[in-house]
Amino acid sequence: MGTYQIAVIIGSLRKDSLNRRLATALEKLEHPELSFKQLQIGDLPLYNQDNDDNQAESVKRFKLEIISADGLLFVTPEYNRSIPGVLKNAIDHGSRPRGHNSWEGKPAGVVGVSPSANGTALAQQHLRNILVCLDAPTLAQPEVFIQLKDGLFDESGNIGMNSKPFLQSWMNKYLSWVKKFAV
Repeated sequence: MGTYQIAVIIGSLRKDSLNRRLATALEKLEHPELSFKQLQIGDLPLYNQDNDDNQAESVKRFKLEIISADGLLFVTPEYNRSIPGVLKNAIDHGSRPRGHNSWEGKPAGVVGVSPSANGTALAQQHLRNILVCLDAPTLAQPEVFIQLKDGLFDESGNIGMNSKPFLQSWMNKYLSWVKKFAV
């Protein structure tokens, strides 16, 4: 039994982001075969194709972290019914220059939390459309549209007891997905 390295891309820069809390809580669930690394995306410059031949060090670091990972976990809020600009910027950097797509073939999972009753459903759908274009096979079911409610997180920042069975089940399915595609 090996350990699969998972690159966690959080679509929010906010220190107290709900989605950062969700990512950290998911990492605490029981899954001894997965190891997580939350990637930094806030230091990436705005994507500009003119810089493809001279990428910033932060871009090189980010692309290497993606390439080194066995799988991807996107944890995103929903901004104006889509993904945040900072996440799209990171995705664009990871896919460029043409012919050097770091996302290609990386098994992905998509989750998110929001105070909205729809969770992050529209952002996740947009992200899934982008991941298809990038040839990142994405776990389709079950979908994880979480509305923030009391009890989602316990006092220690773990997933609360009512949500834990569903999210643990999702993590188990995600692990199977990673195993299916990881080389």
